[in-house]
Amino acid sequence: MRRPVRPARPVRPALAGLLLAAALVLTGCSANDSSDGGPASDAKADVRSAVGEAAGSAGAQDAGGGTARTAPDLTAARIIRTASLTVQVKDVPKALDAARTTAGEAGGYVGDETTSRDAAGHERTRLVLRVPTDRYDEVLTGLQGAGRLIGRTAKARDVTGQVVDVESRIRSQRASVARVRALMDRAAKISDVVTLEGELSSREADLEALLAQQASLKDRTSMATITLSLTQTPVRKAAKDDSPGFTDAVSGGWHVFVTLLRWIALAVGAALPFAALAAVPALLWWWRNRRRRTAARPGGEP
Repeated sequence: MRRPVRPARPVRPALAGLLLAAALVLTGCSANDSSDGGPASDAKADVRSAVGEAAGSAGAQDAGGGTARTAPDLTAARIIRTASLTVQVKDVPKALDAARTTAGEAGGYVGDETTSRDAAGHERTRLVLRVPTDRYDEVLTGLQGAGRLIGRTAKARDVTGQVVDVESRIRSQRASVARVRALMDRAAKISDVVTLEGELSSREADLEALLAQQASLKDRTSMATITLSLTQTPVRKAAKDDSPGFTDAVSGGWHVFVTLLRWIALAVGAALPFAALAAVPALLWWWRNRRRRTAARPGGEP
């Protein structure tokens, strides 16, 4: 009888042995490494390169055998949702409390709030609500049903590509920071340490900026922004009968008479200074004519 063919042994033990041997060689090179970095340092770099290639080969074999982990799905849509509502209500404070309650029950919060009054005394309130994206439509419908809808604007911006790009850059920047730190561990000269510290600070600053951008994108895609403006409905007053009566006529006539006397008195008062000035020449002219008539009579008698 033929012996059954045994299945081929997996390649992983051989790769593990190769990695272990490479690690031992790396340890030996580190012990014999000189302070200024000589052949031992080059050997260490070669060994690390070999270890990296072996690890890459192991990953490739795992991928070929179907045992490698699948990469996380980064293609899920990342959308920033914003909306603006203007609603006219009878009672602004009551509608404001209802809007706060609606946002709180949905797991959101009030980000900003401003209250003012116009020239007619009508109250106006503007508040910015942050609500989870999955409750966005529900909250929007509830808010616009609080009164008379005057205006509505809704926007959706897809930032999936930006999110994926930032995450990729973060991974690359973290790997870059790790490489610089590894070089610092191997550096022996003070000048090299100073140079590497400056490079490390620059790369860590870039990494922090990318992390802040990632956090901002996460916040804006996970929480929608709704700007709500509440205005008070003007109260309509009952129309009054404006037709004049007898009393109104008498009152109006007396008002006109008093006004006329007032204007006459003002005119007389304004003309008095000029009348006084004009009276002086008139008196002189009258006195002169009187003397002439007296002199023209016989005997000069008056």
